[in-house]
Amino acid sequence: MSLEVLGISFDAQNAAALAGFWSRVLARDLGDDATEEFASIAPSTGDGGPLLMFRRVPEGKTVKNRVHFDLKADDVQAETRRLIALGARELRSFGENNNQWVSFADPEGNEFDLVPA
Repeated sequence: MSLEVLGISFDAQNAAALAGFWSRVLARDLGDDATEEFASIAPSTGDGGPLLMFRRVPEGKTVKNRVHFDLKADDVQAETRRLIALGARELRSFGENNNQWVSFADPEGNEFDLVPA
């Protein structure tokens, strides 16, 4: 028996708005049927990654994520500027043992990291 990741689900206050942010970040298509209640982002044809689904929930985010994205970029400084322009908030920069990365929060406070390619 083998398993494959079909999708990753996000709880959101506004599914369409949060999915719109992530569709721009990841350059993936936002589903045509996106609403405040539910939205999805199709896998990109190049990488075949998982479907991303966003579902409205009544409660807001209150604690640090247990799981987060690590995104890689050729030019971390340029990508940092782009992410901030899209609505991300830079939280902090790290540098340990030749490893450097930047932590961000999306518009609803979900953390993610940007690392050099």
